[in-house]
Amino acid sequence: MAENAPTTLQFVSNDEADTIRLGETLAAALQPGCVVALTGSLGAGKTRLVQAIAAALGVDRDDVTSPTFVLIQEYEAAIPIFHFDAYRLRDSDQFLELGADELMASQGICLIEWAERAEEILPVSRLNIRMEHQGEDLRAITINSDAPLAAGWLEAVKKRFAQET
Repeated sequence: MAENAPTTLQFVSNDEADTIRLGETLAAALQPGCVVALTGSLGAGKTRLVQAIAAALGVDRDDVTSPTFVLIQEYEAAIPIFHFDAYRLRDSDQFLELGADELMASQGICLIEWAERAEEILPVSRLNIRMEHQGEDLRAITINSDAPLAAGWLEAVKKRFAQET
């Protein structure tokens, strides 16, 4: 694979158990400093995927909620997790006022729901996860990146996910 070649993985989540398994797989591949941009329609499962990632890193799933009104939640885990919800942001400047640039440059994992609302200030080296409804429980999930570092994360996820199926 060329160093800057886009890498895309596509998954179909047939139910919540599949989404949890994908979250666990992602958690095993994510490293300190990772930024994950989550997009998709309301109710597509973004928060559920964040819960699965956080639980796999040692956070009680019940402690992980959508930070829609507080905008950022921080969870102590094997790697600190910063969970953002950009849904109610007016613009990228408001996102920066939250200290997002400092957190994205930290050794934590940043999971950003509604990331498209702050896309222009997100680091290039990130994972993009798009989740879409395909039926009552069915979700189409696309994970991609064209950044060399993030592509390495994708390869790790691809190898681990393939081993588990």
